Order: sequence, then C-alpha cells, then structure tokens
Amino acid sequence: MASSSSSRPAMAALVMAALLCLQLTGGATAQLCEDYYDYTCPDAYNIVKRVLIQAHKSDVRIYASLIRLHFHDCFVQGCDGSLLLDGVRGVINSEKGAPPNNGSARGFPVVDAVKAALENSCPGVVSCADILALAAEISVELSGGPRWGVLLGRLDSKTANFASASNLPSPFDNLTVLEKKFKDVGLNNVDLVALSGAHTFGRVQCQFVTDRLYNFSGTNRPDPTLDPAYRAFLSRRCPLNGIPSALNDLDPTTPDTFDKNYYNNLEANRGFLNSDQELKSAPLAQGVTAPIVDRFASSQAAFFARFAQSMINMGNISPTTDPSKGEIRKNCRKVNGS
Repeated sequence: MASSSSSRPAMAALVMAALLCLQLTGGATAQLCEDYYDYTCPDAYNIVKRVLIQAHKSDVRIYASLIRLHFHDCFVQGCDGSLLLDGVRGVINSEKGAPPNNGSARGFPVVDAVKAALENSCPGVVSCADILALAAEISVELSGGPRWGVLLGRLDSKTANFASASNLPSPFDNLTVLEKKFKDVGLNNVDLVALSGAHTFGRVQCQFVTDRLYNFSGTNRPDPTLDPAYRAFLSRRCPLNGIPSALNDLDPTTPDTFDKNYYNNLEANRGFLNSDQELKSAPLAQGVTAPIVDRFASSQAAFFARFAQSMINMGNISPTTDPSKGEIRKNCRKVNGS
C-alpha cells in the first residue's frame, strides 16, 4: 500500500480538479465537467488518442470494442470502471465473467496501455472510468463519427457487480425489455435508438443470430422480419451447426465507419441483431422507436447530434465523485492496495 506521503500529490490533484469543476459549474457538490484535467493532466486527451491510434494499426476492431466497454461499464452500477476489475477470490466476482461479457468483451490490454501512458505523464490523476469515457469518444471520432465534450471527473469503484452485469441489454431482448433496461438507468427511447446506432461499426459472433436464421422464437423457421437476401447471405456466413464464434460485420455496408447506415439497414430489414431490428419492426415500435429510426436514417446530422448527447447522458449514469467512496486506481484491473 502506498505511504501517506506518496499519496498526497495525487490527492491534492484530485482536490484541485474537483474545485475547478465546482467553480466552472457553479455547483455545491462535485460534478463532471469537460475541463476536469485541464490543470492536473492537460494532455490527457491526446495521450489517450495516441495509444488508440497505435492499437488500431494491428486491430481494426478496437474502436468498436472500446465503446462497448464504456456501455457495459455504465449500465452496471454506473460509469465507475467496475468492468475493468479482475476477479479476486472471495472479494471481487469480476464482471468480465458475466454472460454478456465473457468471451466477447475485449480491449482490456489497450485500456492498460492507456493507463500506463497516463501514469507516466501524470501519475495518480486520471481515473480508469474516465479513460473509458475518453476512449469511447475518441474511437467514434477516429471512425468518422461526431465529437463531443466528454464530461470528466469520475472516480473508480472498489467493487464489481456480477449480477447486474448479467442483466445488461441483450441482443435477444425485445423492445419492451430494452425500454425497461434503459429507463432503469435514466435513459429514454431516443437514447435507446441513438445509442444502438453504435452498432454501425464492429463485429459480432454468429451465435447471436443463429436463432433468427433457423429457429426464431422456437418456430424452427427464420425471423420473418429478415430481408430474404440478407438472410441467405447470413446463412452462408453462419451455417446451422457452424462455428458459433465466427465473426460478421454488424453493418455489411461500411463495417468500420461510424455513419447512419445502421438505420438504413433497419429500414431494409437488415438489422443483424434481434434487439436492433426490434427498434423498427416490432409492433410496439410503430409510433415509438420506429419514427426515430426513420429520422436518423434520413439525416446523419440528426443522428450524430443526438448520439453525442445520448453518450453524455449515458456517461452521467451514477458516476462516483466522492473520494470516500471511490479512488483513482493505479492499475485498472485491481483496487489500490490489493
């Protein structure tokens, strides 16, 4: 465990940043703000960006993977970096092992590399939770998507929540379930449709579409909402009794570009995941989420503007800002002193 003298600079930096945020927001309690690291780690954004650009050279999927980490972190006890914690027998049941993350959540070594670069430049200053928020915005920007001012100042949790991580929004959820899961964390239907637009880039495993191709809702038939030509294409990519982990583009048109094509795919009944197509084709969607899909399909500017706002909204899910309840981890995989 660090001595009290070695921890004083980091604590002083934390207090300075918090006071700056209070002054800028005019609040009486700690809040997130864009300028949180302006004095304590002014090059933080550029440091994160440099590491991500380097990582992308050998892993074209990394940008989509990093934004997914931010999603899966924020939906479980808030945006607090809990997803990054490794398991400790009898102490921490890691969220990484929960079904929605096990074998699919990826990018942790890149987060480690970002943390190491930040610790080298400004030790004990930038939280792992904020690294995820910054990495998500930079990943979208570098893929052709919108920029937004990332609100910062989160502390890292000292706990994980395996049970909550097991109940993340699922590719198999219907619209009613999706609406509830988003509402439970303070997000509305516009946020649901906008944030689902992150599926405009990245890859997904065959196992998440197999039922739609061969046994939709236990009927032994394909999902009738799937475009026949797209269904035939996916059946070749994901044959019955094929390799469940085989990867496919979420967006077959521009798989590595952040654009509005996700919504155009939904309009053409070419959503890969059931949870995606539900936003357009479910009976409940008419008059609820389908008009939002239509609006984003017709205007990339409208999608980009709302996606940026919805990312800010999501980043505000229960952030830990009280130093008595959180910390700035030196290693994103473990609680300080453990």
